[in-house]
Amino acid sequence: MQNFYVNAFRIFFKIGLFTLGGGYAMIPVIENEIVDRRKWMNRKDFVDLLAVAQTCPGALAVNISVFVGYKLRKLPGAICTTLGVALPSFLIILLVAMFFHKFQDNEIVKSLFNGIRPAVVALIAAPVFSLARTAHIGWTNFWIPIICALLIYLLGVNPVYVLVAAGTCGYLFGLLVKPTE
Repeated sequence: MQNFYVNAFRIFFKIGLFTLGGGYAMIPVIENEIVDRRKWMNRKDFVDLLAVAQTCPGALAVNISVFVGYKLRKLPGAICTTLGVALPSFLIILLVAMFFHKFQDNEIVKSLFNGIRPAVVALIAAPVFSLARTAHIGWTNFWIPIICALLIYLLGVNPVYVLVAAGTCGYLFGLLVKPTE
């Protein structure tokens, strides 16, 4: 039986190496691996960790890996998962930085980047629907994330204010209305 730390590092290294599109694209892969496949935590705990990771400054992929690792094995777990998810990006960026000046004006490279952009948008959009289902966003409350997004995008409201207002409203709602769960 493999050591948990080696296994966690290997899993998060693989996720960091093969997932394009950043943290939001990594969420369903991490969720699948940690919740569905390995059963290291339940979906509710994962969604709670994801909510906290999104409110913290920094890269989402690193934040979620820190919280998952910490939840599973405290500080050593957080170190393993964080190094695993961050090391591939660091090594790839290091290699690209060493050689980028040689191919930055190449038309094939420019075309590749133009082709990757729409795929990255899809990779980011797909987890939104999965997370909405997990967070119990349905026909009765779908307007909340839409209004929040519009406040940020169209009116330029600072996301921190939107998060504070949403958290306050959720707290007050919880005090006034008892959940049915």
